[in-house]
Amino acid sequence: MAIAAEAEKLKEQGNDSFKHGRYGEAIDLYTKAIVYLVPTEPAYLTNRAAAFIAIKRFRPALTDCQLASSLQTTSAGVPAPPKTLLRLARCQLALAQTTAALSTLRIVLAAEPGSTQASQMQTRALELEAHVRNLEASRQRREWAMARIALERCLQIIEAEGSEIPTEWRLWRVEIELARGNWEGANSAANDAMRLQSNSPDVLTLRGLVLFLGGRLPQALQHAQSALRYDPGHEPAQRLRKRVKEVERLKEEGNQSFKRGKLHEALSRYTDALERVGENEDEGKGGQLRATLLSNRATTLVKLSRHDDALIDTEASLLLQPGSFKALRTRARIRMHNEQYEDAITDFRSALEQAEFESADGDARALRGDLKRAEAALKRSKTKDYYKILGVPRDCNEADIKKAYRRESLKHHPDKGGDEEKFKLVVEAHAVLSDPRRRERYDLGEDEDGTTDSSNMRGGGGGMNPPNLLASGNPHGFRGF
Repeated sequence: MAIAAEAEKLKEQGNDSFKHGRYGEAIDLYTKAIVYLVPTEPAYLTNRAAAFIAIKRFRPALTDCQLASSLQTTSAGVPAPPKTLLRLARCQLALAQTTAALSTLRIVLAAEPGSTQASQMQTRALELEAHVRNLEASRQRREWAMARIALERCLQIIEAEGSEIPTEWRLWRVEIELARGNWEGANSAANDAMRLQSNSPDVLTLRGLVLFLGGRLPQALQHAQSALRYDPGHEPAQRLRKRVKEVERLKEEGNQSFKRGKLHEALSRYTDALERVGENEDEGKGGQLRATLLSNRATTLVKLSRHDDALIDTEASLLLQPGSFKALRTRARIRMHNEQYEDAITDFRSALEQAEFESADGDARALRGDLKRAEAALKRSKTKDYYKILGVPRDCNEADIKKAYRRESLKHHPDKGGDEEKFKLVVEAHAVLSDPRRRERYDLGEDEDGTTDSSNMRGGGGGMNPPNLLASGNPHGFRGF
């Protein structure tokens, strides 16, 4: 009797604390009554559950309600009182256990058909159940936008109940954002999950996958290893660890081969790394990591003069990471090679803007030079292309120019049956490109019409213009080679 009286006294003190909003104190008093005095008294359990519910601690409240319900259910199968069952259903709903909540509420409504509280809770549970079904169906169909909408509606209901979001749902959110290619959203969702479940191998592995696809390979490896410390047999973490190590090795080998000029070897390593990364839709088609590897391979292909293949890789890279100034720069250089100068200028400008935004000062300086040269090339393309007239590349030297001038002069010389107008253009091109100062002006897009005087005509012509060359008795227009 003394124990029962002491327990009742503690319960009354707990009730008083509860009424005054001191829920933690109430929980402590109810716990003393339960643990030390009367562990099988349902009223103490349901009172403590009410205090837990008041501070949104639904998991311990659920445990108390389940125990109280089992104690109150008779051997003949008569269920616990509706008051206990309503608290149980509230906990089940708050923890997204919709099937259990609906089962509990059916018992309540069978006993009290007019219970407004039970009916309202049933409506919310049915609504949540429908959204969960839509979410799961959308995930199976890979309709990620619809899956995201369904998940947001699920979250709204749970948050309205004042409960914590289930870990599984947090992982779903990460997976959905990954599949949508929303890297900022995936990172944010993974960080949220980590804050609440930092010791979960599932959470650690999924966050490691986000880091991996984001190109942060050392951090991804750390997460996989942490997951395996908690669960050495965790297969997803094992697969991720192996994958990260392989890609990191191949990427580094590709970079080193490129630096040493072993371009075919670099190409092979980047290709192998891309195969390991893959382009699964569930993983955002390879993400930023795949974009980087494609950009690296494109740069290698440009060095190998495989511009068409390089363009394919660059376009694929920019689809995954539109703001990559390195990929934009590579595409601009390919377009320069293809003489698509206006498109090249657009890409160089975009690349420069992004490089400045990222404070990549060295790259930004180089891009300003690239942009200036592209603008000059565009201007030249609308006039005469002296390099094309002589048939030499833009990085030709003085000997190349001299050799080309001799070849083209002989080919187009009027006395040899050539075209006089083409011969004039050859002489004009030579006059500009053989003079370093005039060539520099021409390369910068400044006006150069090929006219000469005796002070700047290098290697021939004696200051004569093309018509005079033809009438001078020395129609070749130059003094030797």
